[in-house]
Amino acid sequence: MKYLGIDYGLKNVGIAVSDDEGKMAFAKIVLDNDEALLRNIKKIIKEDRVEEIVLGESLNLSGELNLIMKKIIPFKKKLEDVTGLKVHFQKELFTSAEAERVQGQSLRNVRKSERKEKKVFLKKNDASAAALILRSYLDKK
Repeated sequence: MKYLGIDYGLKNVGIAVSDDEGKMAFAKIVLDNDEALLRNIKKIIKEDRVEEIVLGESLNLSGELNLIMKKIIPFKKKLEDVTGLKVHFQKELFTSAEAERVQGQSLRNVRKSERKEKKVFLKKNDASAAALILRSYLDKK
């Protein structure tokens, strides 16, 4: 079974896909969080023959809903309605920080004049975070 992993953000949404057997996760793309988001996700689902979706569940350190989760919950409902696929939540704690560590890319200690150029590379971290979320879910299965 093939899965799609999503790291939802207010500006960017990281996308990852599994292999056909649903054993490994691969970073795919970062989409803008705009009016075309659901349409773009639906296109990826069709092209990659995705059967189920894994969406990062964002909680604070106390395990309570954080501010972004209040956007993720209605997004999950829309995603299910638009795609007709089952959407699973997978807890995501520090996935973006882990993606930064793995990619070796961070804005920490970067001069303001260099931040714009580096932000292009950092978008990759969102797709890597989606792959980490998806991998966590697949490892549970």
